[in-house]
Amino acid sequence: MALNQFVMDNAGWLWLVTLLIAVIALLIAGAALAWAFWLQSRLRKVDAEYRALVAGTSGGDLEQILHDHIAQVRATTQRLDELEALARQTDLASRRSLQWLGVLRFNPFDEVGGDQSFALALVDGYGNGVVVSSLHMRDVTRVYAKPLKKWEAEHHLTDEEKQAIVNAYALQGQAKKKD
Repeated sequence: MALNQFVMDNAGWLWLVTLLIAVIALLIAGAALAWAFWLQSRLRKVDAEYRALVAGTSGGDLEQILHDHIAQVRATTQRLDELEALARQTDLASRRSLQWLGVLRFNPFDEVGGDQSFALALVDGYGNGVVVSSLHMRDVTRVYAKPLKKWEAEHHLTDEEKQAIVNAYALQGQAKKKD
């Protein structure tokens, strides 16, 4: 009876306390639900990262997967080193190949014939090569070859041969500008 009397005397106050407890319980439940959603999204993210990590492997434990990845990285590093060495060899070999070409057609005789004669400079990446010139006359054609070292000739060069070298050297400068 005393309990009934207490409830009757404090009904308004007890109703307020009950409402307050219900609101607090709802807030706690909402926070727990939000936390559960956050944990679910984190779990999905971790699962996706794990699947990306084990993609292309036979499964197994994480330690084996890491050993496999380390082996792949080492193999890739070794292959990269081999490719860099090959690139250096190719670069050195290409410098010794003919890279620059200068041509000049001309007429060595005033008012006779046409531009049948020519001077041709063939030069590698170090400036070494040859200048070939051809003088065309009515009944004979003469061909001359003069070696080049570092863009210079040991033999006397005609103006046309010098211009062919200048033309080849200019192409070298244009290629460097493009790089």
